[in-house]
Amino acid sequence: MMSRVGPKQHVFASLAQIAQALGHTHRLELLEHLGQGERSVEDLAARANLTLANTSRHLQLLRRAALVEGRRDGKRVYYRLAGDDVVVGLLLALSRVGERNSAEIARVVASYFRARDEFEPVSRDELLDRLRSGTATVLDVRPEDEFAYGHLPDAFNIPLAQLERRLVELPADREIVAYCRGPWCVLSFEAVALLRRRGYQVRRLEDGFPEWKMAGLPIGRGQFQLD
Repeated sequence: MMSRVGPKQHVFASLAQIAQALGHTHRLELLEHLGQGERSVEDLAARANLTLANTSRHLQLLRRAALVEGRRDGKRVYYRLAGDDVVVGLLLALSRVGERNSAEIARVVASYFRARDEFEPVSRDELLDRLRSGTATVLDVRPEDEFAYGHLPDAFNIPLAQLERRLVELPADREIVAYCRGPWCVLSFEAVALLRRRGYQVRRLEDGFPEWKMAGLPIGRGQFQLD
């Protein structure tokens, strides 16, 4: 008599565990933050506005599903994505399904995202061409520590919270391409809306740093200053 639990069922059970780990707002947000680079539990708790205990519990569930990996350094525990390309790709696929099938996502896209940026975003290929020809200025609006972990080549960093008072640093005669953490990160949408109100030519990159890195495109590390 054949076993009721065959190899296919074992695979489905493992996939269900991964899906269950993804099935929480806070865990998706933690994965977005980890897509920028390795973080301590304390840092992740502060960024996601969660308690340490709650953050640790969510990270443990993600670790059981093999979506993140942890390491201890003294009294602190640090987490990173378990295979950046695979996890970022999984989140991208989830986003595409949501955009196509969720009426609530469609409502939020129309009421928030498109209200701030109705222009067609810049594709990665287009931005690469413009970087080679020197016809675009790339603006990273993430916090400084995320920028230092890795960023697009020749990008310079003005965190969104500082953008209003540092407008003088931006070129007025070239189009600016802004990016942040990913396709749903609000930082670049807010930056584009602010800069357009101030008369700058600006568009948004179609996604963010993790997707650029996943595509195997060149990245920079450390600080970069605009001449």
